[in-house]
Amino acid sequence: MLEVLIFTATSFMIGLSGAMAPGPLLTVTISDSLKKGSKAGPLLVLGHVIGEVLLILLILEGFGWLITSSSASAWVGLIGGAVMIFMGLNMMRDTSPMMESDEFKDFGLVPKGLVTSVSNPYFFIWWGTIGAALMLKGMELAKLAGLAAFLIGHWSSDFVWYSIVSFFSAKGKVILKDSYKFIILACGIFLIVVGSYFILTSSITQLIS
Repeated sequence: MLEVLIFTATSFMIGLSGAMAPGPLLTVTISDSLKKGSKAGPLLVLGHVIGEVLLILLILEGFGWLITSSSASAWVGLIGGAVMIFMGLNMMRDTSPMMESDEFKDFGLVPKGLVTSVSNPYFFIWWGTIGAALMLKGMELAKLAGLAAFLIGHWSSDFVWYSIVSFFSAKGKVILKDSYKFIILACGIFLIVVGSYFILTSSITQLIS
C-alpha cells in the first residue's frame, strides 16, 4: 500500500514537471482564462484528459508503436501545426474585453483542450514512451491499482497546475485592465510560431523518409 502511495506521488511530480513546461495548452489556458475566467483551466484540462484516455486505450491495445512512429508524428505535426496557426490567428483577432455571457459556450473549452493536446506531436511521443513506461511500472507494482495510482497522480498534477494558472491569469486581468489584450496577442503569436515549427519539422521528416 505504501509503495502505491509513493508511486502516486511520484507520478504527480513527473506529471507536474511536464505540465509546467511552456507549450500550446499552457498558452491557450492563459488566453482563455483572461477572457472567460478561472473556470477555463479545469475545462481545458478535462478535454486534455479525454485525449489521454483515448491514447491510453490505444497503448493498452498494443498500438503504442503506432503513435510514436515517424510517419504518424509527421502527419500530426502537419495537421496539428495548421490547427495551432488557426487558433493563434483567432486569438489575435479575438481581443474583446467582454467575458462570455452565455455559459453554454464554456463547454467549447473541453473540445478545445482536446484539440490543442492532440495537435501537439510531442503529446503522442510522451505517452508512447514515458507514459507507457510509467503505466507498465504501475501495473508491475500493483496491477490495476498501480495503473490507477499513476493515472490519479498524473491527472491530479494537470488539474492542480492549470487551475492555479487559470486562477491567477483571471485575477491578473483586473490588475492589467485593457493591457491584457497584449498578453492574448502574444499568446496568439506564440501558437502561430509553434504551429509553423511543427509544420516545418514535419515537412522535413516527410522529405527524409
